[in-house]
Amino acid sequence: MEYSTEQDWEIVIGLEIHTQLATQSKIFSGASTQYGAEPNTQACAVDLGLPGVLPVLNEEAVSMAIKFGLAIDAEIAPYSVFARKNYFYPDLPKGYQISQMDLPIVGKGHLDIDVDGVTKRVGITRAHLEEDAGKSLHEDFHGLTGIDLNRAGTPLLEIVSEPDMRSAKEAVAYMRKIHELVRYLGISDGNMQEGSFRCDANVSVRPKGQQEFGTRTEIKNINSFRFIEKAINFEVERHIEIIEGGGRIVQETRLYDADKDQTRSMRSKEEANDYRYFPDPDLLPVLIDSELLASIKANLPELPTAKKQRFKDQYLLDDESATILTSSRDLADYFETVVAKSGAEAKLCANWVTGEVIAALNKNGIEITEAPISPDRLGGLLLRINDNTISGKIAKQVFETMWQEPGGADEIIASKGLQQITDTGAIEAIIDQIIADNPDQVAQYRSGKDKVFSFFVGQAMKQTQGKASPAEVNKMLKAKLQ
Repeated sequence: MEYSTEQDWEIVIGLEIHTQLATQSKIFSGASTQYGAEPNTQACAVDLGLPGVLPVLNEEAVSMAIKFGLAIDAEIAPYSVFARKNYFYPDLPKGYQISQMDLPIVGKGHLDIDVDGVTKRVGITRAHLEEDAGKSLHEDFHGLTGIDLNRAGTPLLEIVSEPDMRSAKEAVAYMRKIHELVRYLGISDGNMQEGSFRCDANVSVRPKGQQEFGTRTEIKNINSFRFIEKAINFEVERHIEIIEGGGRIVQETRLYDADKDQTRSMRSKEEANDYRYFPDPDLLPVLIDSELLASIKANLPELPTAKKQRFKDQYLLDDESATILTSSRDLADYFETVVAKSGAEAKLCANWVTGEVIAALNKNGIEITEAPISPDRLGGLLLRINDNTISGKIAKQVFETMWQEPGGADEIIASKGLQQITDTGAIEAIIDQIIADNPDQVAQYRSGKDKVFSFFVGQAMKQTQGKASPAEVNKMLKAKLQ
C-alpha cells in the first residue's frame, strides 16, 4: 500500500530502537546472555525475581552505553538513576522492569543520514539502559503459551529519536545507520533474527503547514528494515484514509502482520504515568566522572562516517564504493587488508571486494567473516592481475576455484596452466592468422566500421583461451589493421 506525496499531508515519524548489548552476562545478574540455550536454563534467581535477591549493575553495560553516547555527540549524564517500570505481563517475573526514566545515562545527541543524495540530521532524545523481558512462545503448545525467561535481564539500550523523520525511507536510513553504528562500536551484534536489534515506530500525519502534531500510533517490535518501511507506509495510508473519511485516529499500540502486510490493534497506548515509575531502592545512582569518559573516548574505534571520508581521501574511491566498503567494520577491515597484501591499486581491490566477493557472499548467504577466501588469499590473486601474470577474466576463474578449494592463487594458476601469454611473437602469429582468415572484416574495419575491432579482439582472446594480455592484443591489432 502506498500513499501519494502530492497529498496535503506531512508524515511525522519517531523511532525507539532496542539493541541488546553484547555483554557476557546480564545487566543485573551473572547469568549468561548467550543465545540459543534450552528454554529457562539461563535465568538465575535474580532474573526470576525470587524473594530476597538483589540486582548488581553490570559495569560493562554502562561503558557500552557511554560509547554509544559519545559516538552520537550526546550529553553523557554524570548522574543517572534506575527506576522500576511497573506492569504485569507473563514474561516479566518481577512484575516490573528495571529501566531509566527521568535521568537516563545518555541525553540529547544526533545522527546524520543520507537519503537520495541529501544529508539530514535526526535528533536523538535519549538512550537509556534497561533489562529485557522474557519471551512468550506460542508454537507447539496446543493453544497454550510457553514462557522462556532466558532473555530476561539481558541488557538493552533503548535509543529514542526525535520525531524528525518525514518518510518511511528516512526511517529505514536512520535505523540502518544506528544498526551500523552499534556494530562498529562492538556493543551489539545487531542480529535482527535473534531479536538483538528491534524497533518501535511512532507514526502520525498532519496537514502540511500545521505545527501541531497529529495523534500518533506506535507499531511495536519490528525486526527487519523491509518490514519497518512496509509497516510505516501502511499505517500512514490508514491514518489518511480515516481522517479524510471524517474519522479520528485513536492513540494505541499496533502490531505489524507481515503475512497480511497490515497493522492491527494490540492495546490502547499507555502514558508514562500509567507505569508508576519510581527510583529502584535496590540500585544506587550511577556516577560517571571525567576520567572514565576520557578513557572510553580514547578507545573508541574509527566511526563509519570518518572511515568513509578517509577511504575517499586515502584510496581515492568514489562515494558509492566507500559507502559499501564501510557499511560494516569487518568489510572495511577486509578491504584494507587486501590492499596491504596485494600492493594493487586500491580501486582494483575495491572493485573486487564490492563485486565478486559481495556477490559470492550474497549467493551463499554468509557474512564477510565467514568468507572462504581470506583477505590474504584475495590479495595474492590481485597481485597476479597487477603484475600481468593473469588477466582479469582468468582471475574470475581462479576466484571461483579459490572459493571452493584451499590453496593460493599461485598454486591454482600453476596447476591449471592459466598464466598469461607474454610472448609477443606467439601473440603476433595468432593475430596475423586471424587477419588472414577474415578479409571481409578487415575491409569493413578499414572502411571506417570501428565496431568490427571488437570482433578481432574476441577472436584473439578465444584463440589464446583468454591467456593473452588484452592490452597487448589491442595494441598489436591496432598497429596491424591500419
